[in-house]
Amino acid sequence: MLNSITPQYLTVDEVIVKFKSRVFFRQYIPKKRKCFSVKIYKLYDESGYTCDMRLYLGRDSHSATDDMTAANVTLRHLTCRVEGLGCKIFMDNFFSSPRLFDDLDRHKINSCGTVQPNRKDMPRDFGPKQLKSKRGDIRVRTRGGLTALIWKDRQEVYVLTNMDSPPTEGNFCDDSNCPMKPNILERYNRHVGYTDSSDHMAISCLMIQCTFKWTTIFFFPPTSWI
Repeated sequence: MLNSITPQYLTVDEVIVKFKSRVFFRQYIPKKRKCFSVKIYKLYDESGYTCDMRLYLGRDSHSATDDMTAANVTLRHLTCRVEGLGCKIFMDNFFSSPRLFDDLDRHKINSCGTVQPNRKDMPRDFGPKQLKSKRGDIRVRTRGGLTALIWKDRQEVYVLTNMDSPPTEGNFCDDSNCPMKPNILERYNRHVGYTDSSDHMAISCLMIQCTFKWTTIFFFPPTSWI
């Protein structure tokens, strides 16, 4: 449930919680230290307060459409309560896509996030093999109010936004040949950190006893977040 005062900035992320009991939506992630877990999608505000959350129940191909992936549909469910309120939402490349940003913009929600260069409707010349960049280079493409950019640090960083003006293209390095981070990325890094604030609050009030009820896990995680 949202606060009585709607926050201006929000972020969405997926959270993995340790859980060994047998349920059909339990995840097995062998590369994680705590490999048996459940996945939760959460929407946070600036204070780290959880505005809404949705449990991942397994691959849902029925919710996907030609325009939206299943992850995008999940995000639309999480943001349905803030439609038309002019909120700004930050996300990582698991969710970001041009079609999702266009859909959120129609509901008066501005978006910013890192993005995978091979997403549908991304600029065709944005692959690492098409643009030969050196450290500090910024490349920008725009479509209406939507901006896609590449910033080259040690490797390429791809960003998609419709809440910022397009930055100037070129090479931006200081006298020590250290690349200067674009303002879009600085703001993204600042706001996407709401996830950390929420995790710290969750860890501070963990349950002592073990439980096999997934409903209790959903609201009161008995072990630390991964």
